Amino acid sequence: MNISQAAAATGLTSKTIRFYEQQGVIPPAARSANGYRIYSEQQLDILRFIKRARDMGFSLDESRELFQLSQDPSRTSASVKQKTEQQIRRIDQQIESLQQMRTVLEAVARECRGDDGAECPILDQLNGVIVDSDSPE
Repeated sequence: MNISQAAAATGLTSKTIRFYEQQGVIPPAARSANGYRIYSEQQLDILRFIKRARDMGFSLDESRELFQLSQDPSRTSASVKQKTEQQIRRIDQQIESLQQMRTVLEAVARECRGDDGAECPILDQLNGVIVDSDSPE
């Protein structure tokens, strides 16, 4: 299977597949007589696994570690669970951060008149200007 077909089969881009190959995530692809990369079903399975792990927010290194664990018959589910719980904590922190961002954006959006005037509390916030919503207009 060439790289375009591998990309279609895994949901990754050709560029990402080449990058993963350079990073040693998958073994180097065989080459056809014309020099094109040829990917095996085993390589596609690795790419699919890595993509699913990345879609869950794991870093490339973490995804690689998880794949290695999946291939290790002596692994313990405790080690996999620990990595997953760490990821859940990171996601929770990201959610909290996003909620804080949303709160700030909602506040400045409420303060913005959204008219033809130049005054803009949103830009003031981005410029670090303290907006006093209690001051008389």
